Amino acid sequence: MITAVIIMLKLKAIEILPSSSAFAATTQHWKHRIRIRIRIRIRISQSLFSSLSIPSSFSLHPSFKHFPSVAMASLSSTSNDSSSSPSSSFHSAGDVQKIKFCQWCGGTTKHDIPDGEERLRAICTTCGKIAYQNPKMVVGCLIEHDNKVLLCKRKIEPSYGLWTLPAGYLEIGESAMEGAIRETREEANADVEVISPFVQLDIPLIGQTYIIFLAKLKKPHFSPGPESSECKLFSLDEIPFSSLSFSSMVVTLNLYVEDMKAGRKPKFHYGTINKRPGTSPSDIDAFTLEDHMQS
Repeated sequence: MITAVIIMLKLKAIEILPSSSAFAATTQHWKHRIRIRIRIRIRISQSLFSSLSIPSSFSLHPSFKHFPSVAMASLSSTSNDSSSSPSSSFHSAGDVQKIKFCQWCGGTTKHDIPDGEERLRAICTTCGKIAYQNPKMVVGCLIEHDNKVLLCKRKIEPSYGLWTLPAGYLEIGESAMEGAIRETREEANADVEVISPFVQLDIPLIGQTYIIFLAKLKKPHFSPGPESSECKLFSLDEIPFSSLSFSSMVVTLNLYVEDMKAGRKPKFHYGTINKRPGTSPSDIDAFTLEDHMQS
């Protein structure tokens, strides 16, 4: 933020310099470049402030009244958001109206339907680039060992203190299977061998797709990672369904228990989880499973 103000002072200094036709063209060029830098610095500052927890009693020093209004508005909206979660810096599915600035040049966006498309998009008014929103992929492992499954108790929000399969967001540059193995190692300090894909679950409301693999321990060793407070093996009848972290975990484990109790090898399942709008991530009962297929 301070850097943005310094740049604004530089811009003001340019405006009061004497002008000639050649000099004016030069100053216009630099003023345009500085304005772009200001927008980018402000967007960076917004990202930094969005990661901070600002108490409700927070007040600004009087000298801050000269800051750019867009930056002040950003700070004000951040400090009043009491429902923020670790993923709140990401736009929810289809929430294109919240994209106010271009991620490439910092320019302001307009919201329109581009030619040949059907969805509302955020289009930069400066460089013309379109911001496309795409679902995120979550990958993980359902680990079988001695007729039990391995669960981790979450040590982070959302769903702090609830049980989950080791799973997390897929990273750029890795396959779904590689990501699932990595997440298992990070959350349960367990090395696993993937057996087969078990389930794919799409959750359109929050823009996520889950892919969970069946896996087995290479060695019977596991322990809580940085994001887990406990790791434990559960028999089918011991699985704590009332204390699971997410609806995706409820569906995955229910499908697994049904397959196992039917005395058959686990099948591959696909389904769509339709969550009730406005519910929290840890509200595991507010959903319906549709389009269920198995093979």
